[in-house]
Amino acid sequence: MNDENNLPAKTSTDEDPNELLSADEAAEYLGVSRPTIFRWMKQGKLSFHKIGSSTRFSRSALDTFVEKVTGSAEAEAAAGRCASCGQTLLIDGRLQGAGRLYFRPKKTRFWVFEESMVAIGARVCPACGYVQIYADTEKLKRIRANQEDGTE
Repeated sequence: MNDENNLPAKTSTDEDPNELLSADEAAEYLGVSRPTIFRWMKQGKLSFHKIGSSTRFSRSALDTFVEKVTGSAEAEAAAGRCASCGQTLLIDGRLQGAGRLYFRPKKTRFWVFEESMVAIGARVCPACGYVQIYADTEKLKRIRANQEDGTE
């Protein structure tokens, strides 16, 4: 308990995402130096607010700035859970309309030895009805590698 007002002490889960932080507080929050914060501002990577002569950063903008790179083990574990409710039982299937649905990456060449269409599958959560759509990532990797090599 906070003795001043007999209120519970503020925890990290009580943080206001709209709270405005100073450059020093933003640097501490992101675990970087103050010059790094200003360099990111100058490069246009980091959103900020000008209030008079002071610069402030919203906590939500800082959270958005942090990029998460998911490893393959974490991706595989997440693929087996419903993104909505966390249920582990997902029913495999495919989306169907007048024809089969495919994904075509942008900027793929039309005349190629290997078709650039990537098959799409789906999983449905029987608990909440959430539909998760996924693609053949191995084929997508092959297509991207061919584009980068110039073999397509």
